[in-house]
Amino acid sequence: MGATNLEKITFEEALTMTGFGKFNYLMLALVGSMIMGMASEIFSVSFLVTASACELGTVSSQQALIAGTPLVGIIASSHFWGYLADTQGRRKILCVSLMVGFCAGFVATFSPNWIVYMLLKFASSCGVAGTYALALTLLGECTPHTKRTTMIAYTTSIFLISTGSMAIITIPVLPLTFSYYIPYLNIHFNSWRLLNIIYCIPCALGALGVLKSYESPKYLLSVGEEEKALEILRGIHAINNGKDAVFKVTSVILDEERKKNVVGLWASLKSQTTPLLKPPLLKKTLLLSLLFIIVYFCLNPYMVWLPYIADGIMRAIERDDGNITFCQMLQTSLDVTKTQTSNCGLDQTAMIMVFCIDVFMAILNIILTTIMSCTGRKTLLISLQLLSGVAGLLVNLSSSWIVSNILFIIYVSGVLNFGFLATFVVDVFPTYVKAMAVCLCLMVGRGSSVLGINILKALLINHCQLSFYCFAGLAIVGGLLSFLLPSDLKKKKNVES
Repeated sequence: MGATNLEKITFEEALTMTGFGKFNYLMLALVGSMIMGMASEIFSVSFLVTASACELGTVSSQQALIAGTPLVGIIASSHFWGYLADTQGRRKILCVSLMVGFCAGFVATFSPNWIVYMLLKFASSCGVAGTYALALTLLGECTPHTKRTTMIAYTTSIFLISTGSMAIITIPVLPLTFSYYIPYLNIHFNSWRLLNIIYCIPCALGALGVLKSYESPKYLLSVGEEEKALEILRGIHAINNGKDAVFKVTSVILDEERKKNVVGLWASLKSQTTPLLKPPLLKKTLLLSLLFIIVYFCLNPYMVWLPYIADGIMRAIERDDGNITFCQMLQTSLDVTKTQTSNCGLDQTAMIMVFCIDVFMAILNIILTTIMSCTGRKTLLISLQLLSGVAGLLVNLSSSWIVSNILFIIYVSGVLNFGFLATFVVDVFPTYVKAMAVCLCLMVGRGSSVLGINILKALLINHCQLSFYCFAGLAIVGGLLSFLLPSDLKKKKNVES
């Protein structure tokens, strides 16, 4: 085009003209820090429920309640954070979300009993409830369309490395033997409380990072702030192409439906939610919500209890219990633990195993994301879901601990579909309800996960093999339902047209 300045350019075209480079990698790093903060707060209970069991005097059923509490907090507040992000902006709400999570999580360090600890963990999870969904939304709205799916999928690797790093941190911290009595609270400040503080720090760091970031230019455009959106687009262009490069776009339009202005909190909240529950978005909302429910119910509970499972498996291997199945190894370790009531630590080799599993899945996610442009994300999601389900059904058919552990790792690798499903949500919903849609889909998914966490812990203790048959069977159902997702080929044709 010969014109010096370009007017009435669509947002997607303008964003593509900013290029892909330094800014986008910095944004991925920022989003990664926020995801790390969320993961550290939500999944800290996976390690701390066992480490704190002796001091807080918790039994298995109470530990299951504590482990499920963060997900209850997410369910209780995700809708609220999605509404705030769609009406007040992504950046501001992300900062508030992370700081609330940090403050409540830090105070939980000084809990005198398990009930107070559970309530404070509920409060901290309410704080970080919107972090993951809003971070993905912000990343998606600042990334050119051709790279968007890839960048969002990479966040799954960041999440997995974060949870794996949490396991490694337990190795030097939990064995520490110091204990300082705090008379006013009648508690002893010891290693598991120190570990809780360490897990809170990423939230504070993420909040500081958000303060230095840009607001989503697409959000600003959706609320009529065109000049501010253009200013941010110029800033992105300058970071990616150098300060001397000229951004020729002078006017941007949003080629999608804008939100309607309404007065009042309830009316505003209703206006953000109603479009998701009626045509043309209703079918997408129901399908994606159902898939999130299935994936989270079948796979997330195993990730929450992964430290517990790895601990039992490694103790069985170290005892050399012979050729027994995966569930038999867990059961023998449980029987031994019952006779060792003072054993509230976590096997260090098991924590290394948790780290290795998470890093393996993070690397696998990067590989799958790289080949996704060739296979298509829908094909990849279906294949991974079906393979995961089949592996789960076969876990207990081998008496070789090597084979059964490989099958178990393949099964839990299905959690990679969390990220692939999220890319569909970010793509198919319009900007004015996007944050709400992502939050709602994650909310219903994590809601099912709360149920799954409590059911799985009981089944692992009493009916271990049944747990794999039920959860893995449902995972296969999820893979079959995924055939109803929109095809990538159709999406590409729409973009080209």
